[in-house]
Amino acid sequence: MKLKNGAEYMESLRSLSPAIYYRGKKIKDVVTHPATAPHVRSAAMTYALASDEKYRQLATATSHLTGRTISRFTHVHQTVEDLIKKVKLLRVLGQKTGTCFQRCVGFDGINAVYSVVFEIDERLGTPYLQRFKKWLTHVQDENLMVVGAMTDPKGDRSKAPDEQPDPDQYVHVVKRRDDGIVIRGAKLHMTGAVNSHEILIMPTLAMSQTSKDYAVICAVPVDAAGITMIFGRQSGDDRRDKRERIDVGKPRFGAVGGEALIAFEDVFVPWDRVFMDGETDFTAEVVYRFAAHHRANYGACKTGLMDVLTGAVAYLAKMQGTAKASHVKEKVTEMIHLCETLYSSSIACSAEGWKTASGAYMVDTMLANVCKQNITRFHFEVTRLALDIAGGFIATLPSEYDLRSKEVGHLVKKYFTGIQGIPAEHRIKIARLIEAMTGGTALVESMHGAGSPQAQRIMILREGKLDEKVKLAKALVGIPKKGIAKKAKTRSA
Repeated sequence: MKLKNGAEYMESLRSLSPAIYYRGKKIKDVVTHPATAPHVRSAAMTYALASDEKYRQLATATSHLTGRTISRFTHVHQTVEDLIKKVKLLRVLGQKTGTCFQRCVGFDGINAVYSVVFEIDERLGTPYLQRFKKWLTHVQDENLMVVGAMTDPKGDRSKAPDEQPDPDQYVHVVKRRDDGIVIRGAKLHMTGAVNSHEILIMPTLAMSQTSKDYAVICAVPVDAAGITMIFGRQSGDDRRDKRERIDVGKPRFGAVGGEALIAFEDVFVPWDRVFMDGETDFTAEVVYRFAAHHRANYGACKTGLMDVLTGAVAYLAKMQGTAKASHVKEKVTEMIHLCETLYSSSIACSAEGWKTASGAYMVDTMLANVCKQNITRFHFEVTRLALDIAGGFIATLPSEYDLRSKEVGHLVKKYFTGIQGIPAEHRIKIARLIEAMTGGTALVESMHGAGSPQAQRIMILREGKLDEKVKLAKALVGIPKKGIAKKAKTRSA
């Protein structure tokens, strides 16, 4: 692997010259710009673990193409063990970064495309697999970060790609030349795009023959002529712009994945980087396999994030003197239970993996979809429980400028302290981390405004007329109203 650690990865980005815009201005250096630097550092962790003896077996693999040691994020799964190691690696990375580390989409795209282009070649005699292997060998040997680009703008979603009033709502081929193709269109919400080296473009849905020009899979460098990226806004990005260290919550790593719009304006792609061109019968299978691989990830990476959140909340409860309360213990237990349930789902769909005709392994697609469906519920429940335990002060904390202020800093430290011996600053830092990982103020206000949930539960029990309900039950089965019958006398033996 050419890029062996995080520092080399970050330096490699400086050799590129992509056109990236954020808040209307061009970003010159993604490694240092406050909006993108945290995401660069998150992705760099995938390189760091590969050079760490403790994690090397998870973070690296042996290429089936060359026999050389490569990053697992550039590997084509060859066994069920590969699928399981991927899950374990993603959880560790979630724990290390507390956020998205961005290489999964390209990883899953590589695996989906590999198995499908094999089948295209088998049926139609096309040369796509050999082209893809050549490109993938380059990616593996250089240890490049690949952004998987699947989601198109879609325009009028009631219409097929070729029926759109604006044909560029889906990426499509506008010209075929002797030396390659020219593409136009856009991909949205592309995680890690601005700090990747390569873009792997895939169709976003099943297509009919009339949409032949839209059935394209190809790879282009991020700084190819005609590519423009627009980096999306994120929660707390104003705080990052001001280089705030505490209020941002996760000062080292990004809030989410660092998504961008990628516009392709007459981008040339040589034939040796084209892996599908018009084979509409296979578009559904690419989407199907990619989606299954990607959905299988979520019970792993999101569990890693929830591990961090659970730890943060448990520590905050300790600082606040509530850790021993029975209802707090119960909620922390439930957070752990939900996390492990999600993780077991990712392990299960990997353990039930199967070998495709290409030799690449697929996850069990039913279990992968169950895994992601559970994420849409359980992760929100873990977040809800975290905010419940943490308390409403997260939504109303003064800024770190107030904490550092000569005039009012002493008041912040005095009145935001918890148990004796732990500085108020520690409580504030953990609170900001929880804020960053749960979505911030609106949810906290809904949870704790007008009193915390436990206060309402106390009142609900108090106002619930439980004695009256007991009487109803006793009456129904004929138990006397005046309570327990006298104990009958017993004879001695």
